[in-house]
Amino acid sequence: MLPLCVDEGIGTVVWSPLARGRLARPVEASTPRSGSDPFADMLYTQQASDRSIIEALWRIADARGVGGAQIALAWLHRNPVVAAPLVGATKLSHIDDAIASLDIDLSADEVIALEAPYTPRSDFQGVSDDAVLARLSAQIGIKPVK
Repeated sequence: MLPLCVDEGIGTVVWSPLARGRLARPVEASTPRSGSDPFADMLYTQQASDRSIIEALWRIADARGVGGAQIALAWLHRNPVVAAPLVGATKLSHIDDAIASLDIDLSADEVIALEAPYTPRSDFQGVSDDAVLARLSAQIGIKPVK
Protein backbone atom coordinates (compact mmCIF):
# COMPACT_ATOMS: atom_id res chain seq x y z
CA MET A 1 0.00 0.00 0.00
CA LEU A 2 2.79 2.44 0.83
CA PRO A 3 4.32 2.41 -2.68
CA LEU A 4 0.87 3.23 -4.12
CA CYS A 5 0.56 6.13 -1.68
CA VAL A 6 3.99 7.41 -2.76
CA ASP A 7 2.93 7.25 -6.42
CA GLU A 8 -0.33 9.08 -5.72
CA GLY A 9 1.10 11.60 -3.24
CA ILE A 10 -1.13 10.36 -0.42
CA GLY A 11 -0.09 10.65 3.21
CA THR A 12 -0.88 7.90 5.71
CA VAL A 13 -1.46 7.56 9.42
CA VAL A 14 -0.38 4.02 10.28
CA TRP A 15 -2.69 2.09 12.58
CA SER A 16 -1.09 -0.59 14.77
CA PRO A 17 2.48 -0.02 13.58
CA LEU A 18 3.79 -2.61 16.05
CA ALA A 19 1.14 -5.21 15.12
CA ARG A 20 -0.40 -5.14 18.60
CA GLY A 21 3.03 -5.63 20.15
CA ARG A 22 4.18 -8.48 17.90
CA LEU A 23 7.04 -6.33 16.60
CA ALA A 24 8.00 -5.17 20.08
CA ARG A 25 8.95 -8.63 21.36
CA PRO A 26 10.74 -11.67 19.96
CA VAL A 27 8.50 -13.99 17.93
CA GLU A 28 8.46 -16.71 20.61
CA ALA A 29 7.60 -14.32 23.46
CA SER A 30 4.03 -13.87 24.63
CA THR A 31 2.09 -11.52 26.85
CA PRO A 32 -1.28 -11.82 28.60
CA ARG A 33 -2.81 -9.82 25.73
CA SER A 34 -1.18 -11.93 23.01
CA GLY A 35 -2.75 -15.05 24.52
CA SER A 36 -6.24 -13.59 24.77
CA ASP A 37 -6.68 -11.34 21.72
CA PRO A 38 -8.50 -13.28 18.97
CA PHE A 39 -8.92 -10.10 16.92
CA ALA A 40 -5.15 -9.76 16.74
CA ASP A 41 -4.91 -13.41 15.70
CA MET A 42 -7.25 -12.63 12.83
CA LEU A 43 -5.34 -9.50 11.81
CA TYR A 44 -1.82 -10.79 12.30
CA THR A 45 -1.66 -14.42 11.30
CA GLN A 46 1.79 -15.92 11.64
CA GLN A 47 2.90 -16.77 8.13
CA ALA A 48 6.45 -17.81 7.30
CA SER A 49 7.16 -14.34 5.91
CA ASP A 50 5.94 -12.74 9.16
CA ARG A 51 8.36 -14.82 11.20
CA SER A 52 11.18 -13.96 8.79
CA ILE A 53 10.45 -10.25 9.11
CA ILE A 54 10.30 -10.41 12.91
CA GLU A 55 13.54 -12.41 13.02
CA ALA A 56 15.26 -9.85 10.74
CA LEU A 57 13.93 -7.03 12.90
CA TRP A 58 15.41 -8.62 16.04
CA ARG A 59 18.76 -9.34 14.36
CA ILE A 60 18.99 -5.63 13.54
CA ALA A 61 17.76 -4.56 16.97
CA ASP A 62 20.22 -6.85 18.76
CA ALA A 63 23.12 -5.68 16.58
CA ARG A 64 22.25 -2.07 17.41
CA GLY A 65 21.53 -2.74 21.08
CA VAL A 66 17.96 -1.40 20.89
CA GLY A 67 14.46 -2.84 21.10
CA GLY A 68 12.43 -4.22 18.23
CA ALA A 69 9.83 -1.46 18.56
CA GLN A 70 12.51 1.13 17.87
CA ILE A 71 13.56 -0.62 14.65
CA ALA A 72 9.97 -1.12 13.47
CA LEU A 73 9.13 2.55 14.07
CA ALA A 74 12.41 3.68 12.48
CA TRP A 75 11.40 1.75 9.35
CA LEU A 76 8.14 3.72 9.27
CA HIS A 77 9.87 7.07 9.80
CA ARG A 78 11.95 6.59 6.68
CA ASN A 79 8.85 6.38 4.50
CA PRO A 80 7.86 9.80 3.14
CA VAL A 81 4.11 9.07 3.10
CA VAL A 82 3.89 8.07 6.76
CA ALA A 83 2.67 11.18 8.56
CA ALA A 84 2.37 9.44 11.91
CA PRO A 85 2.21 5.97 13.47
CA LEU A 86 -0.61 5.46 15.98
CA VAL A 87 1.34 3.88 18.82
CA GLY A 88 -0.88 2.47 21.57
CA ALA A 89 1.38 3.17 24.52
CA THR A 90 0.37 1.61 27.83
CA LYS A 91 3.73 2.13 29.57
CA LEU A 92 6.19 5.00 29.72
CA SER A 93 8.77 2.72 28.09
CA HIS A 94 6.56 2.55 24.98
CA ILE A 95 6.80 6.34 24.63
CA ASP A 96 10.55 6.17 25.27
CA ASP A 97 10.92 3.62 22.44
CA ALA A 98 8.86 5.75 20.07
CA ILE A 99 10.99 8.80 20.78
CA ALA A 100 14.25 6.84 20.54
CA SER A 101 13.21 5.49 17.13
CA LEU A 102 13.48 9.03 15.73
CA ASP A 103 17.27 8.87 16.11
CA ILE A 104 17.67 5.61 14.17
CA ASP A 105 18.64 5.76 10.51
CA LEU A 106 18.39 2.31 8.98
CA SER A 107 21.00 1.34 6.40
CA ALA A 108 20.01 0.18 2.92
CA ASP A 109 21.02 -3.38 3.89
CA GLU A 110 18.84 -3.26 7.01
CA VAL A 111 15.85 -2.04 4.99
CA ILE A 112 16.34 -4.83 2.47
CA ALA A 113 16.55 -7.39 5.29
CA LEU A 114 13.24 -6.11 6.70
CA GLU A 115 11.37 -5.82 3.40
CA ALA A 116 12.61 -8.79 1.38
CA PRO A 117 10.59 -11.50 3.21
CA TYR A 118 7.27 -9.62 2.88
CA THR A 119 4.45 -11.36 1.01
CA PRO A 120 1.03 -9.79 0.33
CA ARG A 121 -1.98 -11.40 1.97
CA SER A 122 -5.70 -10.97 2.39
CA ASP A 123 -6.52 -8.03 4.59
CA PHE A 124 -9.38 -7.82 7.06
CA GLN A 125 -9.15 -4.08 7.66
CA GLY A 126 -12.27 -2.30 6.49
CA VAL A 127 -14.21 -5.53 5.85
CA SER A 128 -17.71 -5.26 7.27
CA ASP A 129 -19.55 -7.75 5.05
CA ASP A 130 -19.97 -10.97 7.07
CA ALA A 131 -19.79 -13.18 3.96
CA VAL A 132 -16.51 -11.60 2.83
CA LEU A 133 -15.10 -11.82 6.34
CA ALA A 134 -16.06 -15.51 6.55
CA ARG A 135 -14.43 -16.21 3.17
CA LEU A 136 -11.20 -14.45 4.15
CA SER A 137 -11.19 -16.21 7.52
CA ALA A 138 -11.63 -19.61 5.87
CA GLN A 139 -8.87 -18.76 3.40
CA ILE A 140 -6.33 -18.47 6.23
CA GLY A 141 -7.93 -21.09 8.46
CA ILE A 142 -9.27 -19.08 11.39
CA LYS A 143 -12.69 -18.34 12.82
CA PRO A 144 -13.87 -14.73 12.39
CA VAL A 145 -14.36 -12.65 15.52
CA LYS A 146 -17.89 -11.35 16.04
